[in-house]
Amino acid sequence: MKTIYFAATSLDGFIADKNNSLEWLFQFGEPEGDGGENIIQNFVDSIGSIAMGSTTYLWLYDYLSKSKEPWPYKVPSFVFTSRSDLPSIPNADVRFVKGDVVPVHRKMVELSGSKNVWVMGGGELAGKFYDANLLDELQLHVASVTIGGGAPLFPRYSRPLVLKSVKQRGTGGVELIYQVQKL
Repeated sequence: MKTIYFAATSLDGFIADKNNSLEWLFQFGEPEGDGGENIIQNFVDSIGSIAMGSTTYLWLYDYLSKSKEPWPYKVPSFVFTSRSDLPSIPNADVRFVKGDVVPVHRKMVELSGSKNVWVMGGGELAGKFYDANLLDELQLHVASVTIGGGAPLFPRYSRPLVLKSVKQRGTGGVELIYQVQKL
């Protein structure tokens, strides 16, 4: 079981544009593995719980509302927020939480069993997991585009990460997997 920050990023290090949108990423389609498998679906199948910030949640909520798609995750999703007015999603296991990531992470690990915990984003939330020495791995999908600003991938100074693998994904991306060195 690992706690993994799994995210797509632009070449200039942003996970969302200046409008907190991921629309820039959709032009690349779903990343495929060496055997043509859907990398995102394989990753989602390996997780037992999700952590996300309120901006990520609101973007997902708006996107799903417009597209009329259902909530895509069957595992508990913990939304870290200081807001009290976030809309809920029917038939989705979404839990709004406040404060320190450590006690929430314990609950996430408990609910995940042998599966991984996904820190979906944003970068500031991933940084809080990193600061608490809870983050084990970064799985980054770097898209071949710059977007000039927005939400940074990881707005922290970090200890050097250990590069575990590099894989080309199509003609426009690369997958980087880093191990976080624990204190």
